[in-house]
Order: sequence, then C-alpha cells, then structure tokens
Amino acid sequence: MTALRATGQAPMFDVAVVGAGPAGLAAAGEAAASGARVVVIDSSEQPGGQFWRHRSEAAGVVDGGELHHGWRDYLELRRAFDAGIAAGTILYLPSTSVWMAQRDTANFTLRLVPAHGGGRSDTPTVHASALVLATGGYDRQLPVPGWQLPGVMAAGGIQAFGKQNGMLPGKRFVIAGTGPFLLSVAAGIAHQGGTVAAVLESSNLMGWLPRAHRAAGVPAKALEGVEYTAAMLKHRIAYRPRTVITEILGQDRVTGVRTARVRSDGTVVAGSEREIGGIDTVGLGWGFTPQMELPVQLGAGTRQDVDGSLVAIVDEDQRSTVSGLFIAGELTGVGGAALAVLEGRVAGRAAAFEATGPGAGAAVAPRATSAESRAIARQRSFANAMHLAHPVPAGWQQLLRDDTIVCRCEEVPAGALRESRESMAGEDLRTQKGQNRAGMGWCQGRVCGFAVSCMSGGADPLSNEVETSLAQSAKRPVAQPLPLGALADLD
Repeated sequence: MTALRATGQAPMFDVAVVGAGPAGLAAAGEAAASGARVVVIDSSEQPGGQFWRHRSEAAGVVDGGELHHGWRDYLELRRAFDAGIAAGTILYLPSTSVWMAQRDTANFTLRLVPAHGGGRSDTPTVHASALVLATGGYDRQLPVPGWQLPGVMAAGGIQAFGKQNGMLPGKRFVIAGTGPFLLSVAAGIAHQGGTVAAVLESSNLMGWLPRAHRAAGVPAKALEGVEYTAAMLKHRIAYRPRTVITEILGQDRVTGVRTARVRSDGTVVAGSEREIGGIDTVGLGWGFTPQMELPVQLGAGTRQDVDGSLVAIVDEDQRSTVSGLFIAGELTGVGGAALAVLEGRVAGRAAAFEATGPGAGAAVAPRATSAESRAIARQRSFANAMHLAHPVPAGWQQLLRDDTIVCRCEEVPAGALRESRESMAGEDLRTQKGQNRAGMGWCQGRVCGFAVSCMSGGADPLSNEVETSLAQSAKRPVAQPLPLGALADLD
C-alpha cells in the first residue's frame, strides 16, 4: 500500500473508512481483522477524533488520559489500528479531507485534499469496494446577542483546546446550553486550573423522570454523572437549570454575560435577570450536529432524529440505503463514543464481507451479535432519552434582537432573516443564502445552518420544513473547502 501511495496512482482498497474517531478506529480494526485491505482517511493529524483528541504525538508528548473517558478503550482500539498499519493491512492518511465521494456500479471513488492549508494530496484519489463513513459531528450552536465577540467558543472547542494543548483558552468561564456535555466541559476546565463561574442549563432536568429506566440501562453513564457532580461540588461550580444567557457583554472581547431564568415556553421569568462579570471565555453548546455532507452527497437516505438533527438511515448492520455504503457513529444519531465504537465494529465487519465475500474472513455474512444488538439498543435508548430531556430550548428566537448576528461568517442579522421569511418567502436555508448570504461564508452553514433553518422554516425544530432545509443545506457537491488546484487532479 505504501508503494501505491508513493507512485501517485489511484490505489484500490477493499474498504475505505472516513474518520479516525471512535467509530472509525473500531471499523478499521474490524475490517482489517476480517481480511480486508483498508484505507483510513482522517482530517486530524492523529487518531482519536474529537472525543479522544489528545496531546501531540509528533511532539513526543505522552497523554495519560486524565481528561478522557474510556481511555483504555481508545488504547485498545489504537493498538489494533497501529498493528494493522505495521502489518500493511491499513493505510492511514491523516490531515486529509474527502471533498468528493462518488459511487459507480462497482466501486467508490474518493477525492482527497490536505485538510490544513493548500497544496495537493500525495494520494489525490482512492477507490474502494466498500465505504464506511464515520465523520462524527460538531457542536450545535444557537445565536445569542454578542456571540460574535472574541472569547466566545463552542463548548466542545474549549474541551478540544484543553485536551490537545494541555492549557486553557481563558481563565474564567461561563458554560451554557443544554445537555450533560456541559458538565464534562466544566469538569475539564476545573481539572486544568481554570475557574467556571457557572454552568447554565436551559432545561429543568425534570425530563429525566419518565426516562430514568433508560439511564439505568447504561450504568457507565451514571458513573460519569457522579464524577462530574463530584467535580462541580469540589470546585464549587454553580449549576443553574432552566437558565440561559440573554446577552454576552463586551466591546473588543467578552467581559461578562447577562442571564435569566426561563419558563418551559422560553419566556423570561421577570426579576430573574442577573449579570456575571469578570468573564473572559464563554462556551456554548446545544448538543451536536452530525457531519452529513458525504452521506447526502452519495444519496444516502436520511431522517430527522428526536433532537432535530438530520441523520442517516441504517439497518442493524449499519448498512445505508446505498449499496456498499456503511455508516456508523454520530451520523446515525448523536449517541456518544461507546455507541459509536459498537456501531463501528459492526460496520467494519459488514463492509469487509461486502468487499471480499466468503473466504477472506467469514464464510457467511457477519451480523451484529445478540450482545452487540442489545448494547446498541441500550445506548440508543439512553441517547434518545438524553435528547428528549435536554431539547433545544423553546423560545430561543424570542431572545434575538433584529441586530443580533446569526450568520457570523457573513454578519447576517436576525432582522434580515425575518424579513426574508415574511416578505420574500425565505422559508429555508438555501433561499436565505441567495437573498442575504446567510450560510454563504467559510463554514458554509455548518455553524448557523440549524438556527437559520429553524428561523426560516418555523419555530419547531422537528417540523418537516426544518428537516427539508437541513437536507438541502447538507447537499454539497464540494464537501470541504479545497484549493482550485485540486480540480486538476480529476480524471
């Protein structure tokens, strides 16, 4: 495989895996163990994905896993991954993005570019008989007045910064949004010596009461919760449910936030407003959004998950509606690393059999074992309960002034979106993009897409209009930014 890369040919593999996070590592290891020749393409510089993002191996820094959950699972997956690379059964292409994926009658063709900076990839094109997509997701964002100020980050961005650099992007933080992930971020900040003035949770946590049995089915999640609670108590971090940021304060950068308690319909409780000063960093996160560009580009069937996200449709073997295409991890519904690993293992085995057939690793088509199926069902049930207990807060649009920036790349304010919807039938992201450039910038709607879709299609994130808008925005013939020179590599 190394020789193929060096000659500049377009090499052929049995299985291509896009993404080297929990699902991708598991899929690659299983596919290689099943006798397949595997290529793994990942935009990061080293394996692990966002969940297991860690200190620089190239710089010789050894990460002890103090900021990670499931670190032993990562090390186990990594050993199998590294063994496959050493044996020549896995070719690993780090710092590489797939900007186009195509399917013909027999194979997949993936077009590649360097993930960071310009230039050309050493291997601009690869072919594979079967494809596993495990590209994960990123923090879902909702606009807040003042969120364009320096010092405002995605909650996951703060965590990733700390894991990779061994330091924090600020000193005194407010973390706001919804979901247990906020606790993880706050605990990590405290562990690294930062101060968290408050964690603001938009839900009231009562949504867990009718779903407690689902949490009981995944005891590891309860243990994580206990750890986070202990960290919050130890460091005296204020936890305020049913509370949101109404405005982020500052001129040249963040200096504080205004907060308020809200009712179930999102209206502000009179007299509950308060101000937290002395803040230099704000972390925002309302769950996660799957990276759906490649599944949609290939024509995979999609649906809207219980949290409003657009996700891929798969069967019990992680097979999509496209022949030879398997999808695992957050792309099938945001559910965390443990679920992603389970789905990745199943997808890797099934993809290897799809590519090589009987005799190479299995005599009959592999299926998810009964134990795997039960574990996946428990993890998925917990994930659904989490989404329902921590929904996108109702009434968030009511907090936006007309001058509140929604699309930060193009500086499009909420008033322009409202005017487009009311006066020019701007009822989806694509129409808004043509009318006022919302989603037209560098991120191509990855950050603002959910918010613009909700503001265009209606207040309900689970509406058909919002689902249609999300599907349209994910359909991109060019999945990632690329230099024009990459077009010269096309056949």
